[in-house]
Amino acid sequence: MNKGISSTKQVQLNRRQFLLSTGSTVAAGVMVHSGRLINKYTSPQAFKKESQMKGAKPSIVFCHGIWADGSCFSKVMPALQAEGHQCIAAQYSLNSVADDVATVKRTLGRVSSPAILVGHSYGGSVITGAGTDDRVTGLVYIAAFAPDAEETSQTQPANFPKTDVLSHIEVADGRIWLLPEGMDSFAGDLSEQDKKLAWATQAVPAPDLFDAKVGGTAWKSKPSWYIVAKNDRTIQPDCERFLAKRMGATTIETASSHVVMLSQPQVVIDVIRKAVKGAQGAAATA
Repeated sequence: MNKGISSTKQVQLNRRQFLLSTGSTVAAGVMVHSGRLINKYTSPQAFKKESQMKGAKPSIVFCHGIWADGSCFSKVMPALQAEGHQCIAAQYSLNSVADDVATVKRTLGRVSSPAILVGHSYGGSVITGAGTDDRVTGLVYIAAFAPDAEETSQTQPANFPKTDVLSHIEVADGRIWLLPEGMDSFAGDLSEQDKKLAWATQAVPAPDLFDAKVGGTAWKSKPSWYIVAKNDRTIQPDCERFLAKRMGATTIETASSHVVMLSQPQVVIDVIRKAVKGAQGAAATA
């Protein structure tokens, strides 16, 4: 009996020693000054190089707005992935524009270049700032903000009538929350079940998120496409038309609520396909 107990303890000890030894080895490898372990497994440059060697098509990086997260593009990604595009959603905190733009640039490092940035709502401000990156060859705006150099996200919307959704928000605990009754203004053409899901998965912004400049104006140097949501009650459609015209974007209008990618995903897919072709053509003639 004692022999069995001794054997069991020995196995446990050996297992513990193995785990400690392995953990120390990995930790030492991660901290080693040369960075060999990090470079071997996580280097953005190595990942990008490998992707380019495979002849990957342009990647698509998606940027969500407020009261949403990356899952709002779940109806758009599969078709593009099936066509050979690497797709990834930048999941940012909505704490500050600078942080969100930096997150998008880090996300660009996880896919092959070149890439198309797709921004919905506030995501338009994010891609306007992040899109100056050399890895970006085209921009797609979905019912989105597109500030100029000296503007913030709210500069131009403030010149148009207040939208319905602003009557259904609450500022609490350092965030701006969309109330359940605001879903009709935000996503009125979704099913009741989809509205509940969209509300339950909302990412909520800091109150001053719209007060900062975005640090770049990518639409001045990159080809752009803009989807105007004609039934939008979150951003005025006329504001969207103004922004699209100002940037000289190829513009498509559709009878949709603010969340075009959820209510009419095929429209978004088709516009992204056009952006891919257009950006490739622009690069070929550059």
